[in-house]
Amino acid sequence: MLKKRLIGVVTVKDGWAVQSFGYQHYLPLGKPECLIENLDRWGADEILVQVIDRSRRNSEPDFRLLESIGKLGLATPLIYAGGIRNVADGIKVIKYGADRLVVDALLHDDLQAVQQLSERLGAQAIIASLPLAWQEGRIEWFDYRTQTKSVISNQVLSIISLGVVSEVFISDFSHEGQANGFESNLVTNFPLQDVPIIAFGGLSDPTQMRNLLLQPNVVAIAVGNFLNYKEQAAQKYKQAISSAQLRNPVYDSNHSLLTHA
Repeated sequence: MLKKRLIGVVTVKDGWAVQSFGYQHYLPLGKPECLIENLDRWGADEILVQVIDRSRRNSEPDFRLLESIGKLGLATPLIYAGGIRNVADGIKVIKYGADRLVVDALLHDDLQAVQQLSERLGAQAIIASLPLAWQEGRIEWFDYRTQTKSVISNQVLSIISLGVVSEVFISDFSHEGQANGFESNLVTNFPLQDVPIIAFGGLSDPTQMRNLLLQPNVVAIAVGNFLNYKEQAAQKYKQAISSAQLRNPVYDSNHSLLTHA
């Protein structure tokens, strides 16, 4: 059986790692490299670095940060999100050391570029990010740049169903940072039930996580804020979830959460 994954998420704004609450309020944590290094040591199956202020400014990806991360010598696969405006940006992100990348704004702006990235890098390297909300019995898709909601377009659903991307990153943006807040309807009522889903946003309770992992289309859970509250949180979550579907916890206990060795 293919094991499911626990992804550690590091959110970056203005060059600093932050705790995010609904992508509206933020608390600083320190240098992102410190959190990334500790997630690598403590058994996260993948690390997602999401730089949330790049696309809003129409800025390129944070290549300086990627270069700095590359010097850490990570053993954990790295996913990058933020500021990918075109095919050239996406290819450069991979050249700078990311194993996979996340597209969000491109799903609104240029689906042809998403297709071309998939052709150049392979679908396995591409993850589609869908910030979603459950409103009045239906799923709404959020564009954080314009602060507007809409239904997921048929064109986006089409490229997902055709396998242009490998996985869908469903972010419950309104409950992000809220303990036990993830809205399970976003998974159970997602219009494509046969595509691999990464669930993110308000995941804090092991029972909640275990139930999500039992969903056949959920291949990973992603946790941000709640991995920052306790040392060695990644492996402690894995132990508490106690799911045969999840990779075993592996960690190095000799380092603190926010400082280098």
